[in-house]
Amino acid sequence: MTHGNTAPTVITQERPPGLKPSDVLSAPLRMQFDYTRSVGPTIGKYLTGLRERRIFGNRGSDGRVLVPPAEYDPVTAEPLSEFVEVASTGTVKSWSWVRDPLPGQPFDRPFAFALIQLDGADTALLHAVDVQSPEQISTGMRVVARWAAETTGTIHDIACFEPGETPTATPAPASDAEPVTMITTPISMDYKHTASPEETAFLRGLKEGKLIGGRADADSKVYFPPRGVDPVDGRSTADMVELSHTGTVTTFCIVNVPFQGQRIKPPYVAAYVLIDGADIPFLHLVLGCEASEVRMGMRVKVVWKPREEWDYTMANIDHFEPTGEPDADYDTYKHHL
Repeated sequence: MTHGNTAPTVITQERPPGLKPSDVLSAPLRMQFDYTRSVGPTIGKYLTGLRERRIFGNRGSDGRVLVPPAEYDPVTAEPLSEFVEVASTGTVKSWSWVRDPLPGQPFDRPFAFALIQLDGADTALLHAVDVQSPEQISTGMRVVARWAAETTGTIHDIACFEPGETPTATPAPASDAEPVTMITTPISMDYKHTASPEETAFLRGLKEGKLIGGRADADSKVYFPPRGVDPVDGRSTADMVELSHTGTVTTFCIVNVPFQGQRIKPPYVAAYVLIDGADIPFLHLVLGCEASEVRMGMRVKVVWKPREEWDYTMANIDHFEPTGEPDADYDTYKHHL
């Protein structure tokens, strides 16, 4: 067999034309990460105040007190620097009832979100109001901040607002602690992903230790992972092709810089691998040798995780490693860089 893009022996199977929705794979997915940012002097002042159970806004050029404080004047766009402390009591300007709370919201039971104009402020602050039914909240109702038992310098230092006129806590005296300069916000998104028929064939193949690509017909390019349609002419890539477990490194990078969540100690190589019989390279790890030894044209093979760990996921492929074969000729992969 010639290395590069010359197709090895393949097994093709046409996707059944009457594929039922129940035949495709679907799964709940969560995308989650921590977002860390610097807050600057304006928001830093606001968050540092919350840590002391105090609420600060700032004054604009038109005399209005803005809460939360704005970094730039909404009228002139000039930086704002005059801070004003306002009360922890205020008035509900508008509200919305949350009948079915979502994960991460202030309560796991029904509550209200409201725009609240604090006494001494001219703008409204969005926050939760702890009431038991929509009949217990109304526009114009007076509310007061309920402070968290432990304050850390985030908006969560105000646990919520509740009906009332009397502050529930005395502001703490200014401390010698460093002002708040950074915040970390957990970000998550939950959704259900339903695979296309071609992606389903690809995932089912991985569950069986197979590499499945897709093409429109025997004369078309083989895409790995398969796509729903051929981008050249829009035809369905329903002709599924089982590919070899070997391939060629086209391009690569050596990762030397550590980052949060990294599971491999640098240096290591992330490379585009052109699987034998495919026409599109894909990104994966190349291990099993020194990072400095990886090169364009290197022949590599799949290293699978233990079979008992296989699922419908690309993670079944732990990494690629050198096969020990001579490097592929540049002409065999130069059009796939």
